[in-house]
Amino acid sequence: MVLGRKKRKVPEETDEGVPKDVLLGALGIRRWRVPEGYKEVDGYPLKPPYSYCVVARNEQTSENLYIVDELPMDMGERESFTKLHELLEKELEAPREGQTLQEALDEQLPSILKDNKKLADGLSPVGLQKVLYYLERDIAGFGKIDPMMHDHSIEDISCTGFGKPLFLWHRRYENIRTNVQFEEEEINDFVMRLVHKAGKHVSLAFPIVDATLPGKHRLAVTYGREVTPSGTSFTIRKFRTDPLTIIDLIRMETLSESAAAYLWLLMENKFSVMIIGATGAGKTTALNAAACLIHPAYKIITVEEVAEINLPHENWVSTISRPGFGMESSGEIALFTLIKSAVRHRPDLIIVGEIRGEEAYVLFQSLATGHGGLCTMHADSADLALKRLTQPPMSIPLSILPLMNCLILVKHVRAPTFLEGEKRISSRKFVHIAEVRQSGNVNDVSKWVPSSDTFDEDFEGSYLLEQLALSLDLSVDFLIKELERRREVLLWMANRNIRDYRSVNDVLTQYYNSPEELYEKVAQSL
Repeated sequence: MVLGRKKRKVPEETDEGVPKDVLLGALGIRRWRVPEGYKEVDGYPLKPPYSYCVVARNEQTSENLYIVDELPMDMGERESFTKLHELLEKELEAPREGQTLQEALDEQLPSILKDNKKLADGLSPVGLQKVLYYLERDIAGFGKIDPMMHDHSIEDISCTGFGKPLFLWHRRYENIRTNVQFEEEEINDFVMRLVHKAGKHVSLAFPIVDATLPGKHRLAVTYGREVTPSGTSFTIRKFRTDPLTIIDLIRMETLSESAAAYLWLLMENKFSVMIIGATGAGKTTALNAAACLIHPAYKIITVEEVAEINLPHENWVSTISRPGFGMESSGEIALFTLIKSAVRHRPDLIIVGEIRGEEAYVLFQSLATGHGGLCTMHADSADLALKRLTQPPMSIPLSILPLMNCLILVKHVRAPTFLEGEKRISSRKFVHIAEVRQSGNVNDVSKWVPSSDTFDEDFEGSYLLEQLALSLDLSVDFLIKELERRREVLLWMANRNIRDYRSVNDVLTQYYNSPEELYEKVAQSL
C-alpha cells in the first residue's frame, strides 16, 4: 500500500444496481419553491432522500410557514403507483401476531413485485424507489402527514377541517402553518384509516373518537359535519420515544438544579406529588421526568387512559383503562377500577396519568395506607387545585387533603420581550412548587420570577423536609446538605450530557449503592 494515497471507495450498490450516492443525487429534487414574499430560514431532512422540511418566513408579517418538500412522481410513476397500490390492497395479507404492518409490507412486497413485474415496466431504478416510498408512506405510514411524523421537533399535528392548512406545534417555531391540506372526501377516508389503524371505529353515529395510534401517538377525531360544521378534524399528539428527563428539564431551565434535587428527595421517600397546569403545559413530560427519579428498586404501577408514561424501572407494571363495548358500554375498565386493583399489588408508588373524577378518592385512600403517589390534574394554581379536589366529582374530604404533599404548577410561559432588548421564545417552567401543610394551607418553596427569569427558592423553610427530618431522626441542616450534594450530582450529569432516561437511572442506582464513591467523582470534576 502506497503511503499518502487514499484507498478508492467502491460505491455501495442497492438491490437495483444503483449506487447510493447516485440515487441520492438523482432524488435530491425539490418540489416546493419558497413562495413569493417568503424567505427560507431553516431546513432539514425528514426522511431523506424523499422528504425534507423547509421553514420560510413572510418578509412582511414575519409569520413562519412549514413546507413539506416531498419528491414528486411523474405521470408514468404515478400510473404505476396507482396500479401497485390497488394490487397491494387486494393481495397484502394481514400482519401476523406480533408483526407490524411495516414489517408485513417489507416481507411480502418483494414477492408481489416479482409476480407482477409488468406493473413496474418502464420505471427507472430511481422511479421505482420513488414509487416504493409512496407505497410505504400510504399503506404502512401516515399518508400525507407521514413526513411530519418523522420530524422529532413536532409535538402535535392538527387539522381543523377540509380545505384548510394543517397546523403544527414545533418545539422551535411553536404554532406554525403548513403547506399540507385535505379535501373533504380525502380527509374522511384518511381519518377512517387512522382510526382503523388504532383498532377503533368511527362513523356518523359515533363521530368522536380518542385512540392510540401505532407508536403510541395520541389521536383525537371528530368525524363528519354533524359535530364540526367545517368537516372532519383531528389532532395527533406525538409520543416521544426518547422521553425528556429531569436533566433535560434542568438544561432547558424548566426548573433549577436545587428544585430537581428536592424532587429527588421527595420521590425517594415516597412523598405524594401532583403536577398541575393547563392543557399543553407539559404536565405529562414533568410527570415522566419526576418518575425517573424514583428509587430504581421500588415497585411502580402506572394507571393511564392512554399509554404516555415511559420508565426505565424493571419493577414496573403499566395498566391502561378500557372503554366498554356496545351501546351499554359493558366490560368497561375505568381508572377507578385500575387504582383499586393497583393497591392490591402492594406497590411502593402508584402513578396516575390524570385524575378528574371518582378515581381521585381511591388514590387518596391509597396514599392514606402508606403508598407513594404521583399524578397530574388540570388546574391553574395550587389554591384552585385544592378547591377542585374538594368539589364533585372528586369530593376529597378536607381532612385527608394534606395526603397530597406537594403541588407543582407547570406553565407554558413567555418571558417579557423587552428583557435585554431581545425577543424571548416561550418555554415551560415550574412556576410554583407548594407544599400542603397538615392544616390544609400551602407553603411555597419555589416561585418563578418572570421579570428576571429566575427562581425564588426557600428550601431551608420547607415543611416537608422538616417532616422528613423528624421521621428519619435527622436534622434539617443534614437534609439541606444532602440536597446540595444531590444538586451537584445533577449539575455534573447535566454538564456531562448524561440525559437519556436509562443513563439517569444508572447514575441513580450508583448513587444509592455507593454514594460516597459517586460523590467523590462528582466533586473532583466540579
